[in-house]
Amino acid sequence: MQRTHQVMINVDLTPREALEQFFGFSTFKGQQEAVIQSVLEGRNTFVIMPTGGGKSMCYQLPALMSEGTAIVVSPLIALMKNQVDAVRSFSSETGVAHFLNSSLTRNESLRVKKDIKDGRTKLLYVAPESLTKKENIEFLSDIRISFFAIDEAHCISEWGHDFRPEYRRLRTIFDEIKRVPVIALTATATAKVQEDILKNLDIPDAVVYKSSFNRPNLYYEVRPKQMVAREIIRFVKQHEGRSGIIYCLSRKKVEEIAQLLVVNGIKALPYHAGMDAAQRADHQDQFLMEKVDVIVATIAFGMGIDKPDVRFVVHHDIPKSLESYYQETGRGGRDGGEGKCVAFYSYKDIEKLEKFLQGKPVAEQEIGKQLLQDTVSYAETSMCRRKFLLHYFGEQLPGDNCGSCDNCVNPREAFDATEDLGVLLEAIKESKERHRAKFICDLLTSTESAEMKTYKGAALESYGRGADQEAHHWLAIMRQAVVGGFLHKDIETYGILTLTDQAKKFLKKPWKVEFVKERDYSDFDEGDEPMGKGGAAADEKLMAMLKDLRRTQAQKLKLQPWVLFGDPSLEEMTMRYPVTIEDLTQITGVGPGKAQKYGKPFVDLIKRYVEENDIERADEVVVRSVVNKSGNKVHIIQNIDKRLSLESIARSRNLSMVNLIAELESIVMSGTRLDISYHLDEHMDPDLQEEVMDFLRDAESDDLEAVIDEFGGDVSEEHLRLMRIRFLSEVAN
Repeated sequence: MQRTHQVMINVDLTPREALEQFFGFSTFKGQQEAVIQSVLEGRNTFVIMPTGGGKSMCYQLPALMSEGTAIVVSPLIALMKNQVDAVRSFSSETGVAHFLNSSLTRNESLRVKKDIKDGRTKLLYVAPESLTKKENIEFLSDIRISFFAIDEAHCISEWGHDFRPEYRRLRTIFDEIKRVPVIALTATATAKVQEDILKNLDIPDAVVYKSSFNRPNLYYEVRPKQMVAREIIRFVKQHEGRSGIIYCLSRKKVEEIAQLLVVNGIKALPYHAGMDAAQRADHQDQFLMEKVDVIVATIAFGMGIDKPDVRFVVHHDIPKSLESYYQETGRGGRDGGEGKCVAFYSYKDIEKLEKFLQGKPVAEQEIGKQLLQDTVSYAETSMCRRKFLLHYFGEQLPGDNCGSCDNCVNPREAFDATEDLGVLLEAIKESKERHRAKFICDLLTSTESAEMKTYKGAALESYGRGADQEAHHWLAIMRQAVVGGFLHKDIETYGILTLTDQAKKFLKKPWKVEFVKERDYSDFDEGDEPMGKGGAAADEKLMAMLKDLRRTQAQKLKLQPWVLFGDPSLEEMTMRYPVTIEDLTQITGVGPGKAQKYGKPFVDLIKRYVEENDIERADEVVVRSVVNKSGNKVHIIQNIDKRLSLESIARSRNLSMVNLIAELESIVMSGTRLDISYHLDEHMDPDLQEEVMDFLRDAESDDLEAVIDEFGGDVSEEHLRLMRIRFLSEVAN
């Protein structure tokens, strides 16, 4: 590969010659050459190009070919570092590219500014926040700027999946510095977002280049969210040694899943905004250098990682919009090779995301809800997922089977939807085309709602015409009618459905229309982790046998069955088949003490069962859980042994009492005894303590709600939780 040692490429070269001279490539991808020519000619340019399409080249090459420095606005510090390193790798002049953001020291910032003044720097990456600083505005006003580039331009739009208010101010700041051409780039933009970007940047004359959103090398799949940690480990082990990204909704879940992968022999690291910049950079570098195979990251933070050979992208939680989903899955297979995209879906995730919208301005809530409903539609649809995604971005995929998504590989049964479509379209027409999907659903199924009363829906002929079918069916008909061109969903009015010309023709003279039966996820319980959170047994037959054994053993010991092992622990045994006492200690809620005390009959039963049924305990199926390695554990046990007050123990570890009690529960549930009677004796009447102990001895489960119902008027929840800890220590451990 040829590399130049010049900072600026000879301006007399054509873009193709410059590409070969600096980057060593002989041809451009897609529309890159046309975009670069537009920028070199000083035109405002808008580029919509999917992830992996080569957006960065569209501003890097013209920057190297132009006089002055190009200012590139980028939202992610990690992405800036990645891009700067990439450009520098093609030049002997390290000053050719720099970034200016909050991660730099004062001296480093001065060095960057000196390189710019000396004419060494062709590309300067800045965070939008850095642009607002007065000293930076003054500095940039005094230098020669070739053009402004805005990467991730969807951040400008309130309809974008990653809206950032500081992006809305970019035009004002640009004008304060100087008026030069602008190139805006994004990997995801619906028609509404595109319009918003052009309007906000005040570049209505921009030349627009839009590439196809189809990524034929990506395989799309949605799975119900059951035993998801186990499923993820199984999936990653099936792709051993390959690079992958796993997205989670929260930082806590990122840490949990990363730990779980590591204890199951997978090289993985977490990556989220709660980590310091140096640690994030280190984890990113380890992933890029292939020291680890998997990065687990938060959806909210995103990933500024430009790695061409990511072979799978897994969503532990469904994202808040299809733009987010498309961009995140787009990190897979950027080299054109295989990219498997698997999302785990439960409607509970959608409900969590809806809760996050509460308290925001009404317009923002409405936008957020509309984006979420589009995500639900994608997850629950049985039609070709690729066709659905492309339609969302305003692109039509010919045919009905892409051959590379779960719905096309395992197609659902088709049915004659002619009559149902007619009923739906008539209902929309009769209600004057001014309602959203939920109202139409309620109208057809005669479901009472505030909106139904306001608009006197019960007086319409369509009221109850679809009551023989559930709401799920009508939502499916609506989704397929939108993609099929019968309905238009107006994003400006948050999803009001109107009839297209095709629908009007259909109502006049219907023709046969076939849709596919949709998947129904409503029966799936999340059953998130095989870590004792409670879900369903993986092996119902073994579960019944373990419950019988637990009952028998409890009768012998004159204890309630739950005192030996709770249902969540038994459920985990049905998945992981522990056949030794050591194996048993890996089960959530079973520590060494409890395993030694009660475990032998259980592991003997499981061992016989495994042998008799020829069950393969393969590593990829036997998920090892994360042992509680809390740094607080030893400290708490030692200080309780010293009989220190719980308040002072909590203060010494910067814990609230609620969190300390949660730590105590974790310790006793794992089989360790704690004597907290000295604390309870100070705060509770001894007779009342005995009443609670008697109640727990007879209780059918360790459910706290039952104890609160019985004693809540006389004892605080905090003390009842401590009493349960005392009971488990004295009786179960």
